[in-house]
Amino acid sequence: MRKLLLFLVLLLGTVSATADTDYPYLTFLTSDGTKVSVSVSELTISISGTKLTAGSESFTLSNISKMYFTASDESSTDIQTIRISDLTDEDEVEIFDLQGKRIPKNSIRHGVYIVRTREGLSKIAVK
Repeated sequence: MRKLLLFLVLLLGTVSATADTDYPYLTFLTSDGTKVSVSVSELTISISGTKLTAGSESFTLSNISKMYFTASDESSTDIQTIRISDLTDEDEVEIFDLQGKRIPKNSIRHGVYIVRTREGLSKIAVK
């Protein structure tokens, strides 16, 4: 376990010189499928016991499936896929496009939208 941690720390140290400009994010994939991206600009990484801290994010070492540098933020977006027919007329919903413009329910086409209901806000992908 210690050899693996030492290897990871050395790898991050050697790659960080070029990662800042070409790949500005370090993304962690956890065992439950969640992706969390951290900016490498002024990034500090520390390991204490079974915890790895990268910037403001903390992970249990055994929960990290993969970590890699990326060109964009790959943090999980929680986009849900629903059918517009699933939203009944009784549902009190407001639908907005990604620019914040309110969209009538009958005008929705394929794409990603923000839906406000009594339960809160959700991102949806209409297929």
